[in-house]
Amino acid sequence: MTIRDATRVDLPGIVAIYNSAIPGRMATADTEAVSIESRLSWFHDHTSERRPLWVAEAMDGSIAGWLSFQSFYGRPAYHATAEVSVYVAAEHRRRGVGWELLAHGIDRAPLLGVSTLIGYIFAHNSPSLRLFERAGFQRWGHLPGVAELDGVERDLVIVGRRLTE
Repeated sequence: MTIRDATRVDLPGIVAIYNSAIPGRMATADTEAVSIESRLSWFHDHTSERRPLWVAEAMDGSIAGWLSFQSFYGRPAYHATAEVSVYVAAEHRRRGVGWELLAHGIDRAPLLGVSTLIGYIFAHNSPSLRLFERAGFQRWGHLPGVAELDGVERDLVIVGRRLTE
């Protein structure tokens, strides 16, 4: 597996992985599939120098997963904080892809001027919570009932990790 900067050619695979997570109602608050076109602006907001989008490329050339950094809260004072998202293709889950991507992000974050990483994870998404906790993230917040998926209220957990002490 190789972790590298995403290119425009990767966007269909990135979107397919994201869309495959929607029906499970565990990893995203989107309830309908997104289009490649609707993700173009999001894709172009990522830069390898500041807010990267990395893909894990499997040996067969397919995209096994992806990780993105996004600006937190959109205000200049938060420039050293990034929101991290990790998505793994169903056929590659439980094979260490998410761990490799997250470790890569943690390792590279200080080189990008990022000293704090934050993630938003549904409270019922135990696999993701375990992944982030294993990577040294702590639970920094709990927002009860802030999402509604298929008529069920869902809690959101905010996890965070300071990379410099």
